[in-house]
Amino acid sequence: MTDAKILVVDDDPNISDLLKVHFENEGYNVKTAADGNEGISFFKMFEPDLVLLDIMLPKKDGWQVCREIREISSKPIIMVTAKGEVFDKVLGLELGADDFVVKPFDMKELSARVKAVLRRSRSHSRDIDEEVIRFENIEISLQKYELKLKGKAVDIPPKELELLYFLASNYNRVFTRDQLLDKVWGFDYLGDSRTVDVHVKRLREKLEGASDKWMLKTVWGVGYKFELLN
Repeated sequence: MTDAKILVVDDDPNISDLLKVHFENEGYNVKTAADGNEGISFFKMFEPDLVLLDIMLPKKDGWQVCREIREISSKPIIMVTAKGEVFDKVLGLELGADDFVVKPFDMKELSARVKAVLRRSRSHSRDIDEEVIRFENIEISLQKYELKLKGKAVDIPPKELELLYFLASNYNRVFTRDQLLDKVWGFDYLGDSRTVDVHVKRLREKLEGASDKWMLKTVWGVGYKFELLN
């Protein structure tokens, strides 16, 4: 049994009811919302540990709901949608989603993803270090989930910050995409290595021009590193 709370945001009552019954049977406390506005309101009131979020919603779509949740919380979000194109997955990751499941989904697989994401989230919350990583013109705080460039706070999704924090705390060390998936997303993450590429691309856009003393570098054929320059 578990005391974790799940918020299901989906306008299809059949899907919502199915997910509610299934996850309540697994011991979760489940609340459902039928549109984007309800999703935001219920998130603030219910304070769930995880959100299962559809994309095609009335009033506010899933993209906007994801954006607004990420402005106030780092709680994990799994996008659940009928859309399976690469564009949708990339956009969801860029907005801060933790995983992506395409309808029709296998309930056992969805349960496994929920458990994996919650396990990573809880493990991470116990292990947060108060240390702030500092190099020229950059400060990265995992405790506050805050990135500062040249003294100014920069909006950044939680997973991008975790990736940057990990690389910067192991500066000059090269990591493969699989190693980064293991260290940042968790060994049982069910996504693929493109996830890392998407997050690195977005990080580079944010970090561009911040300093000539360090860089987020691609090591071709291997992976990525946070390199300190002479």
